[in-house]
Order: sequence, then C-alpha cells, then structure tokens
Amino acid sequence: MTDIIDKFRSKLERHGALNTVQAQTLKGLDSLCGLKILRGVYVVHPDESFLKCPANYSAGFLTASELREYARLPETEISSRFLDEALARGDECYAIRDGNVLAAYGWYSFGQTPVGMPGLLLGFSQDYVYMYKGFTDTRYRGQRLHAIGMTRALRHYTNHGCRGLVSYVEATNLSSLKSCLRMGYRVFGSVYVLRALGRHYACSSPGCRQFAFRLERPAIPSGLRSGPPAAPAR
Repeated sequence: MTDIIDKFRSKLERHGALNTVQAQTLKGLDSLCGLKILRGVYVVHPDESFLKCPANYSAGFLTASELREYARLPETEISSRFLDEALARGDECYAIRDGNVLAAYGWYSFGQTPVGMPGLLLGFSQDYVYMYKGFTDTRYRGQRLHAIGMTRALRHYTNHGCRGLVSYVEATNLSSLKSCLRMGYRVFGSVYVLRALGRHYACSSPGCRQFAFRLERPAIPSGLRSGPPAAPAR
C-alpha cells in the first residue's frame, strides 16, 4: 500500500494533480469498458542538439539480415513474427548500436500499420512517416538515444521529401508524452477508441484531419507502398 501511495505522490509531483487524476480515471475506464485516448503528435524540424551520434556508437538503418540476427535475442524485443510483417509492409528500422549491441531503435512506416487492436490499422497522410515501437535497452537508458535516433531518421526522411514524422502516445502515458514534447513533437489531436461486443470502434478529433490520422478497417491489398531508400549504416 505504501508503494502505491509513493508512486501516486511521485506522479503528482512530476505531472501535476489534474493530469495525474485524468490519467488514473482513463486507466479505470480502460479496464471497465476498453476506452482509450491516443494523442496524435508530429514533428517536422530536426532538433540540431539531437543529431550527433555519441562517440563509439554507430547509427543507421538496419538491413533485413541484421534484423534477423537481432530477432534471435529476446532482449531486443523483436519477434520473428513482428519482423516478417514489418518487412513485408516495407517498414524500416533506424538503430543506434554499441559495437554489435542493439542499444536503441525505432520503426518507421509509410502506410497502414497495426496498433495492437484487432480489426483496426492506423492510417495517416502520405506526406508523413509514422514512427512506432521505440526501444532503448535498459543498460543504455538516460543517454537520450531514442531522441537521437528519431531525430536522425527525421532528417533522413525530410531530405527525401517527407514533411515529417507522426506518432501517438496513450493519454495515460504521461511520461512518454512529456518525453515526446521535449524532443520537439507537438500534439495535433486525439483518437478515441472504445471496445464493445468484441470489436473496437474509433473516431478522431478535428485536429487529426490535417494529418489524415485515424484508425480504420484494413483496406483491400493493392500492392505495397515503398518508402524512401534506406540510408547506409554509419
């Protein structure tokens, strides 16, 4: 009980009373009726302070064969099934490595992408790239590797004609939302999701229209979309 009180007090200090109470209320509603609120965020200008890769680390896009090797390691949190599906869509993975150790990575998609809700895919404007599945090995946290990798990937995509990155953060994840805002993301709207009778239903706020950001039923396959060519690992 003491641990719960201490955690709640810590959240109050970090995020304020209103945000903390709202997040706790949403968690309760999620457990009760499957209500989720996804905050849509975007970034268009790379932050120069996050462009330099730390000394002794390497940064770049991983090849399919490299990803297959890392998928053999449970600590990378890349399953073979996920990898098969992501590569089939043409998704790309930008990573930071310490030698052969996968220290951090993020995935980037160019079309409809699963979000863990059966029957729904995330759709967005083709002017943007969708960033998802950000990961940092526990041994490398606190070095802002995720921010560095994301910013370098953003520069690559904007250099190839994309307007920027879009992503989302669950409204209950106050720490991740704060981290995104520090990296230069801005909130543009919300997607509301309700689970009822074994299905998920979603609607987007007006702010999502500019980015065509929505959860939708899978479209009939009409060929895979290809993204910009991957930059060589450096």
